[in-house]
Amino acid sequence: MNNRLEAVVLDSQGLSAWISQDRAVLAMIRSFHSMAADLVVCASTIVEVMHARVNTPRLNWVLSQVKVEAVTEQTARAAAGLLKEAALHGHKYAIDATVAELALRQPGPVAMLTSDVDDMAKLCGNRVRLIAI
Repeated sequence: MNNRLEAVVLDSQGLSAWISQDRAVLAMIRSFHSMAADLVVCASTIVEVMHARVNTPRLNWVLSQVKVEAVTEQTARAAAGLLKEAALHGHKYAIDATVAELALRQPGPVAMLTSDVDDMAKLCGNRVRLIAI
């Protein structure tokens, strides 16, 4: 990570990879820490990563290391606007849109760790650096 970042947003796969201690993601997280970037997660992402086999103490520790942003009515309306602009709709894109909206309102430059570069590119345009995992 050569370029300085102010904020890094993690989608559900980014958060899951950190929880499961994926080596590549851990290296990226260390790099983001070294540049003093804020690590940010949308509250709805927590719901997305939760399942019976999640290591809850590890999840709680990871969440203590990030800024968790709430989904408000204003957030939901802005995310709906992103969906409309991108000509996307339905539950498949709903949480992605809230994560994209969160990324777009962070102080820049901002990046996102995501497994869904194609959809996030439609939602964020070129305003967020997308890092595929």
